[in-house]
Amino acid sequence: MTTPTPNSEQKIVYTLTDEAPFLATGSFLPIVRAFTSAAGIQVETSDISVAARILASFPEKLTEEQQVTDTLAELGELTKDPSCNLIKLPNISASIPQLKAAIAELQSQGYDIPNYPDEATTDEEKDIQARYSKILGSAVNPVLRQGNSDRRAPPAVKAFARKFPHSMGEWSKASRSHADYMRDGDFFSSEQSITMEEAGDVRLEFVDKDGNVEVKKTVALQKGEVFDSMFMSAKALDSFFERTLQECKADGVMWSLHVKATMMKVSHPIVFGHAVRVFYREVFEKYADLFEELGVNPNNGMNSVYEKIKTLPQSQQEEIEEAIHACYEHRPEMAMVDSVKGITNLHIPSDVIVDASMPAMIRNSGKMWGRDGKVKDTKAVMPESTYARIYQEMIHFCRTNGAFDPTTMGSVPNVGLMAMKAEEYGSHDKTFEMSQDGTMRVVKADGTVLMQHEVEKGDIWRACQTKDAAVRDWVKLAVTRSRQSDTPAIFWLDAERAHDRQLRLKVEEYLKEHDTEGLDLRIMGYSRAIRTSMERMIRGKDTISVTGNVLRDYLTDLFPIMELGTSAKMLSIVPMLNGGGMYETGAGGSAPKHVQQVQEENHLRWDSLGEFLALAVSLEELGIKNDNPQAELMAKALDAATGQLLENNKSPSRKVGELDNRGSHFYLAMYWAQYLAEQTENTDLAARFAPLAKALTENEAQIIQELADAQGQPADLGGYYHPDMAKVDAVMRPSKTLNDALASL
Repeated sequence: MTTPTPNSEQKIVYTLTDEAPFLATGSFLPIVRAFTSAAGIQVETSDISVAARILASFPEKLTEEQQVTDTLAELGELTKDPSCNLIKLPNISASIPQLKAAIAELQSQGYDIPNYPDEATTDEEKDIQARYSKILGSAVNPVLRQGNSDRRAPPAVKAFARKFPHSMGEWSKASRSHADYMRDGDFFSSEQSITMEEAGDVRLEFVDKDGNVEVKKTVALQKGEVFDSMFMSAKALDSFFERTLQECKADGVMWSLHVKATMMKVSHPIVFGHAVRVFYREVFEKYADLFEELGVNPNNGMNSVYEKIKTLPQSQQEEIEEAIHACYEHRPEMAMVDSVKGITNLHIPSDVIVDASMPAMIRNSGKMWGRDGKVKDTKAVMPESTYARIYQEMIHFCRTNGAFDPTTMGSVPNVGLMAMKAEEYGSHDKTFEMSQDGTMRVVKADGTVLMQHEVEKGDIWRACQTKDAAVRDWVKLAVTRSRQSDTPAIFWLDAERAHDRQLRLKVEEYLKEHDTEGLDLRIMGYSRAIRTSMERMIRGKDTISVTGNVLRDYLTDLFPIMELGTSAKMLSIVPMLNGGGMYETGAGGSAPKHVQQVQEENHLRWDSLGEFLALAVSLEELGIKNDNPQAELMAKALDAATGQLLENNKSPSRKVGELDNRGSHFYLAMYWAQYLAEQTENTDLAARFAPLAKALTENEAQIIQELADAQGQPADLGGYYHPDMAKVDAVMRPSKTLNDALASL
């Protein structure tokens, strides 16, 4: 029997991230390494957690032993390498409150890093704020996603959903739940877009009422690049919020705000702050001077108010709290994040993220939780109308046709335009809150004004760019997926939207470069596209959605949550433009509530199915590229093991004492070893895994008992954002029998 020698080129890089996925890695990675070493494959880790990125930003503040490398930058370079094989787990897209919590934890562990300055006045504070700003929001994905997105439900997962359907709330035709959005004054209504005829720099300029020009930023654009500019009116935004609140109060419908304050880390926290100010208008008007003195920032939610007033005398604190509670008397009931703790949707901006919260609401009969712990009809408030309409279309569809049926419904896989930082929603470094009235404009180097908007103080102006090469590759991927799966594909491009009109011209041109004979490829506006997809879906038919970056983000939560119960079960492949590949382990965030359950009762309900799916594709691709049939066989066996795990319903339970993430990993390892031991394609691999398969099979009851015995008591992880690795290892690998069996391999 021969064992392949690990080859540096046959390498998988496995990311260490945050919260539940990180804990799951503590259990799963030792299994992965034990198996892949038999095929001569190295599995390296790369820590891109929030804590690691914070520490990498301040090397001069740390001792030599504390310093860490900038692994995100290193991975960014790796994505340009044709040999890149990267498995990317979900990470925190940090809001400011989360960033501050991570900083405080690191400081408590002895890391001498600075506090985040809310108001940067000195050069040092501005430098600190600039460094931290690179960690906020969707900071990881734009660096790593050097390819477009191919996200779909694997056949085994689809079969499982049909055999073991998740619960779906019934819909009533009398439901008053609906989505509401701005009809004017939002980004959609003001968007302008151009395509660059030649490469060159453009200046983003603000011109005040006296004609003084301030260059906000200079941007280098390529030939054929699409560049957009748009703004949201602060006055229109406030009027919209006030209207929705009054309607909810009059109609007795609950009010709920849904934004994306993590990915859109500049614009949407500002939008969130406007909602807080309007809802609690009397409080912010009465205590305006005091709040300014205390540094209260509504963009950080009502939690910021409660934190800042702690420095005041008790009597003054109580006075402000009474004023806050008085607002509830004349405002409608607000949806709750945690009814027991009294945490509303306006508490912290990262608590309610639209792409996860809206599918959950729709799956729950269009209802959300009220302060009394009961579910109620809700007005889902999404100021920006660009994509809010898709949710209203689905709500209307469910109210008319009833809830979707997971046992019969079709699928809506996605091909998403995200390569080369395709921005579509306005990037962070080109988003500005206006400090005065004037004109924002985009100007060529020769002085030609390409686009301009008249803006007022408080308005949010932003620009974004999408490179031509990314669009060309996106069209190619859409045609390829449609051909390979024999499935119709719809390009979601709205004729009413300036950005989409520019993209449509490119799509129509680049489709000519491919053989589309026999393919069903269409271009539709958002409302028609989702209606067509849903009509086909309830008839059991599949339809590929071909979308831009944010729609990709929304749809790859929306449809999978209806179809599979979670978006974490999707196969997510990013074929890199330079030939490498990234395999994302499903969407669905990083599950903070899962970590809380581990801390309280040592039960991790995170489902690692996304990791299983990504690893199989990663191994298959690595085997093909490196002519390593053992890697391909290992991928084939892993797929079979995953199918058996689903068939036998060995996914994690939510309840303590039942099978959790660690038990699910054990069953995958046992099935995987059994398939490798029983296969006849490679006798060396069969002989190598036969003892492990025997040991795991014979000791199944003992291992499961050891894993169950570990549950029920609080678990010490040594930290939330920056856990102690030894403690995590002890918590996530509690079965000596399983550990010994893997070590023997």
